[in-house]
Amino acid sequence: MSQTDWTFGGTWPYEPRFLDSDDGRMHYVDEGPSTGRACVLLHGNPTWSYLFRKLIGPLAADGNRVISVDHLGFGLSAVPDDPELYTIERHSARLASLLDSLDLRDVTLVIHDWGGPIGLPWAARRPDAIRGLFLLNTFAPILPGPMGERTSIRLLRSRLLGPTLVKGRNAPTEQFLFKAGTAHPEALDETAKTAYRAPHPDRRSRTPMLVFPREIPFRADHPVARSMNSTSKTLKAQMGNKPVAISWGMADVLFGEDVLNEWQRVFPHAQVRRLPESGHFVPEDAPQELLRELRNFVRGRRAG
Repeated sequence: MSQTDWTFGGTWPYEPRFLDSDDGRMHYVDEGPSTGRACVLLHGNPTWSYLFRKLIGPLAADGNRVISVDHLGFGLSAVPDDPELYTIERHSARLASLLDSLDLRDVTLVIHDWGGPIGLPWAARRPDAIRGLFLLNTFAPILPGPMGERTSIRLLRSRLLGPTLVKGRNAPTEQFLFKAGTAHPEALDETAKTAYRAPHPDRRSRTPMLVFPREIPFRADHPVARSMNSTSKTLKAQMGNKPVAISWGMADVLFGEDVLNEWQRVFPHAQVRRLPESGHFVPEDAPQELLRELRNFVRGRRAG
C-alpha cells in the first residue's frame, strides 16, 4: 500500500478538514451532526488521529459531533522543520484557536499522552464549553511527577543521541509505539504500522517527535510544569460537579499507577477503570472496551 493512500486501505475513511494557523496548516476531522454533543479527541507522541480510528465512526453514529485534531507536525497537519514551533505552549495556543473557531458546546474532552498538557489548558479557560473530561494515560497533573525510566527519557533528550534515536531510527514509533508502549504489539498489523509511519518518513519530518521529550519537565519551574500545576488546580475547582472518567492502561511502562493516583487526587469523584491488559496506547490495546466506556460516559451512564 502506498503511503500516499491516506485512507490506509479504508481504515481511515474520514473527510480531512484544515485550519490555517500562523505556524502552518492543522488537520482535523469533524464527523457526525453539528448539533450533537461534541467529543474532542487529542493524541500525543508519536501518534496522530489515526489512534482514535476505531472510536470516531461509532461515536458519530451515536449522534455525537466527533472532532479529532492532528497537532502541528503530526498526521495530515503541516510539518515545518522548526523546533521552536513544537513547544507545548505553541501546541496549546494553536489548539485553542482551532477549537474556538468551531464554537463548541457540551464538550467531552478525551486526552491521551501529550494531549493532556496541550488540551487541558483550553478546558480550564473554557469551563462553559466543557461537559466532562475523559482521561487516558497522560502526564501527571503535578509536574515533575512519577514517570517511567528517566534513563531512556534522558537519552531521547540528549543533544547527541536524541537526533540519532528519533530522527535516524524513528525510535518513538518503532520502539515505543510498536513495542514497549503496547501490551499487545502483535495486534498492530502492517496497515496500521504504515499509517503511523506515514507522517514521518524522513529525518526532517521527525523534528516534532524530537521536541516532545525535550519538553518533559524535570524541574518545578519548567514552563510545562507551571502550566500543568496551574491547570490542575483550576480544573479541580471547576470539575467538582461535572463528570470525569479515567481509563488507564496498567501495563504502561511510562505512566504507571503513581500517575493515576495523582489524577485521582485531583478528581476524587472520577469514575476510574483500570485496564490490566493495556499498555500506554489504550486505544490500540483495548479499543472495544474503551469505546464502551466512552459511549456510556457521553450518554451519562456509569459503565457496568
